[in-house]
Amino acid sequence: MNVTCDALVGDNILDVALANNIDLQHNCGGVCACSTCHVIVKQGLSSLTEMEDDEADQLDEAEGLTLDSRLGCQAKITADVDIIVQIPQLNPEIAHLFHEGAHS
Repeated sequence: MNVTCDALVGDNILDVALANNIDLQHNCGGVCACSTCHVIVKQGLSSLTEMEDDEADQLDEAEGLTLDSRLGCQAKITADVDIIVQIPQLNPEIAHLFHEGAHS
């Protein structure tokens, strides 16, 4: 499913997703303490803030990591351009474990 959203410079991908009712998981509440808001940037990577060490460390835990992976909570928009992201599909048998407030 493709969804188009408006965003402002300074917004991060997680906040844009949540404001538009897109199910982008975020167990830590968007504070760069997990990797559940992992997205793959398909277009516009250079129009996002640079990745910092904390984000790179958390991304190491992400399922389906690519060279264009970012954490939605850390990737802030820096220019008024089209940015295309993909939300990786988790293994359905474990996906329920990665939703905010999930119970084991």
